[in-house]
Amino acid sequence: MSREDRERFLAAPRIGVLAVTDLRGGDRAPVTVPVWYGYEPGGEIVVQTGRHTLKAELLRVSGRFSLCVQDERRPYRYVSVAGTVTAVDDPVDPAVRAALAERYLGAAEAGAYLVATAAQLTDDIVVHLRPELWRTADFAAFAADFAEAGTVAGRDEHLA
Repeated sequence: MSREDRERFLAAPRIGVLAVTDLRGGDRAPVTVPVWYGYEPGGEIVVQTGRHTLKAELLRVSGRFSLCVQDERRPYRYVSVAGTVTAVDDPVDPAVRAALAERYLGAAEAGAYLVATAAQLTDDIVVHLRPELWRTADFAAFAADFAEAGTVAGRDEHLA
């Protein structure tokens, strides 16, 4: 995907899968969890989470994470970003919390959600990520190339 395409794709309201290294010892796999996230093209990714969760602890310790976002409808596409945690807002900024709720629920439903989950204003944090490495695939290109020439195409990897 072009830079513009990947940023537009990431800016759309999709569920992301956050992955963070599990540094608690032993031979552990990364911790991976689905998340709501916020992103504007050219900016940072923001993720809200509980202050005392394993995810928050690991994000603080590692200082890095990855986020993968996909469109599971054909032709499949995904954008994966990895980068450095640039800030942790503690407690969560009410405007960020409201923007995430409206992004995923719409304005009408977000109001009721924000009231029902008001404790998050004191219990949650927001983690900011600066995208440094982008991995993308648009299998529409693969499907077209495959149909026309039988070749494999459509995957890219980019440094920020």
